[in-house]
Amino acid sequence: MTIEPLLALMAALRDPETGCPWDIAQTSASIAPYAVEEAHEVVDAIRRDDAGDLRDELGDLLFQVVFHARMAEEAGRFTFADVVGAIVAKMIRRHPHVFAPDGSPVPSASALRDPAAVERQWAAIKAAERAGRPERQTGPLDGIAHALPALSRAEKLSARAATYGFDWSDPADVIAKVREETDEVADALAHGTRAELTEEVGDLLFSVANLARHLGIDPEYSLNSGNTKFERRFTAMVARLAANGTTLEDASLDTMETAWTAAKRAEKES
Repeated sequence: MTIEPLLALMAALRDPETGCPWDIAQTSASIAPYAVEEAHEVVDAIRRDDAGDLRDELGDLLFQVVFHARMAEEAGRFTFADVVGAIVAKMIRRHPHVFAPDGSPVPSASALRDPAAVERQWAAIKAAERAGRPERQTGPLDGIAHALPALSRAEKLSARAATYGFDWSDPADVIAKVREETDEVADALAHGTRAELTEEVGDLLFSVANLARHLGIDPEYSLNSGNTKFERRFTAMVARLAANGTTLEDASLDTMETAWTAAKRAEKES
């Protein structure tokens, strides 16, 4: 199936006379949170390797794209075709090792084969694009969306700063920085105010995100994996408590710790 039925459906939902009252009442601002939510659900389906859910969640995310494009078209700003045209042009421009400027394939002999080299080329092209739009920039860290999850934004901020040479050359130096920030959290806990403690925890989290970048790890994805692991082990701990006739509410911390350790050991042995 092509995209046309979805575009027609969206137009019908937004029809002022016969459409859905809820859909008609929406604005890009009012539905913006749904785009973030749907993107997270796509990532969750990928993490769970659930093809059925991934298909459905990609559809929900695509629906958000079509919804925003329809409202923009109604306002005379741009159309869905403009969205497609813009992303196609951008991808051609950012893949000069694959496409000539007119979109035709480049000779294979001139194509990059090293993913790291491609990534460096991509970053350089993006930097040139930003430099070519001075009216949209007020500083070297402009253009990094504030709506991103905080850990993802921290990684992108540190990555942008690194393009200007403001970075460590060795992950070991970043680990040392994480330890330094941990010590500062401990000092703020002992002697600082609540505001100072909050600031130091933020510095620690920023350093951890920076470490993840140096290791080639997406900090948001990594934390989500950690969350899933905690959920799995906590559930297993509760099951072990129940098997021993103890409820979570009645268990002491020592009892919970014993069950937690047993759950971890069983997981590693399985």
